[in-house]
Amino acid sequence: MGKKLKVQRRGRGTTTFRAKKTDKVAPIRYPALGVSLNGVVKDLHHEPGRGAPLVYVELEDGGGFYIAAPEGVHIDQKVSIGEDAPAKVGNVLSVGSIPESTMVCNVELRPGDGGRLARSGGSFATVVSHNDGKTTLKLPSKRSIVVKDACRATIGIVSAGGRREKPFMKAGERFYIKRAKGQVYPEVKGVKMTAASHPHGGGRHRRPGSSTTVSRHAPPGAKVGLIAARNSGKRKRQRRN
Repeated sequence: MGKKLKVQRRGRGTTTFRAKKTDKVAPIRYPALGVSLNGVVKDLHHEPGRGAPLVYVELEDGGGFYIAAPEGVHIDQKVSIGEDAPAKVGNVLSVGSIPESTMVCNVELRPGDGGRLARSGGSFATVVSHNDGKTTLKLPSKRSIVVKDACRATIGIVSAGGRREKPFMKAGERFYIKRAKGQVYPEVKGVKMTAASHPHGGGRHRRPGSSTTVSRHAPPGAKVGLIAARNSGKRKRQRRN
């Protein structure tokens, strides 16, 4: 009796394949919705598995919150949260009150969710336009979305944008970074495995033997390859008349 595929074992959600919880600082969250407060940047933190540093902002009412550090933010910098806050780096405003063409980060997808978009190092979204109580944003993927004006965002670009410019000199460095995020490393090609270990395995010619495109609703164990691919293979060049 063979062993289950790694896809099946990961899908069970056991602690073996989860990201490590040790040394975690805090989740990124904004204060309660609808409040106007002032605060001061008190500390910068590094959190394993997160590509950008964290900033702890201490509020005037005694509370505090963590956000991804925008470029240019420093300790003892004053931060404002609310509708009447100026559009300066580090301040938190609703997207409806942010001027057009402003670069923002940690954007809420729904009012009060704490921020879901543009949170990785070097990423930002751009405010495109305001219309009928909604704001159009251009995401790092170049896709445009429309959110409510009440959704909040931080002014600026997330720091640590140059982290990908430094290459990995050793496989161990990549291994520990991947492990902190709960990702698979090293990854082995399915065609290199035996037929009992992967649907693409087996055979003498190192070919999958069947189509590698698979449904998004395929069960674990069969859900390998090009999942819900819109197209596959080499694209044909269109001739211009």
